[in-house]
Amino acid sequence: MPERSPRPDDARRAFESAGAFLRGHFVYTSGRHGADYLEKFRILEDPRVTSELAGMIAERFGPLRPELVAGPTTGGIILAYEVARQLRVDAVYVERGERGGRVLRRGFEIPPGTRVLVVDDVVTTGGSLVETRACIAEAGGVVIGIGVLADRTAGRTVTDVPFFACLTLDFPSFPPEACPLCAAGIPLASPRGSGKKVPA
Repeated sequence: MPERSPRPDDARRAFESAGAFLRGHFVYTSGRHGADYLEKFRILEDPRVTSELAGMIAERFGPLRPELVAGPTTGGIILAYEVARQLRVDAVYVERGERGGRVLRRGFEIPPGTRVLVVDDVVTTGGSLVETRACIAEAGGVVIGIGVLADRTAGRTVTDVPFFACLTLDFPSFPPEACPLCAAGIPLASPRGSGKKVPA
């Protein structure tokens, strides 16, 4: 079970302490521009912060008695392990298939009827969660809930099972032709100075 009961404001404080919130001028993968970015790996590289946030998810879903925790690659692996550790159940990792979708590899199995909690780092479009659920259903597992570190859909994620996000975010974004950052002459940036687009 979870090792502590976090306060309601613990999630934002944990994100901030990890340096996960970045400010600048970013081009999201949607092509829109924005001044905010969440760098999830600043969280996942810090075992203390990851454990704290995983504890929030474990506390939320513990009463539903999950028997297994599943997470999609890449960030979902770390989170699935830690949530499973705190719930004292096993974890499985769901990888990208060669022909799309998600698959179980490396000898992972989900016995039919197993109650599975799905976890992931950040929800942006929900695509990886849909694929992960399909993989679990094909194996015969029963998804009893979904827990994530951050919901980037501003609470618009719709699912037929209980859903919990440690933090819900709504970063304003703009079309390039109406971007106030461009109008102000602020140069484009990226989290690591690579010039790559970042998830919208």
